[in-house]
Amino acid sequence: MYYVYILECKDGSLYTGWTTDVQRRLKEHNRGRGAKCTRARLPVVLRYSRGYETKKEAMQSEYHIKQLPREEKLKLINTSLFPGNDEKAHIQG
Repeated sequence: MYYVYILECKDGSLYTGWTTDVQRRLKEHNRGRGAKCTRARLPVVLRYSRGYETKKEAMQSEYHIKQLPREEKLKLINTSLFPGNDEKAHIQG
């Protein structure tokens, strides 16, 4: 399985990526071993993830999400049935 995920950074910014193991990748980000743009914005919290059968599908979804305006990303997060949204329901734009 391949996954697309959205993280919320300490400063409220959103980061989108893809991985084969969401929990491992979240730990990497929080240890400062993730994407360069998340390193200065720790800690990060997982707000969304979705699984795909192929790497191609996951990468296409990641690209699509990255093209969305922030407001659309927030709608995606707030309307998903993802347990990570319980902690901070309805993130503000």
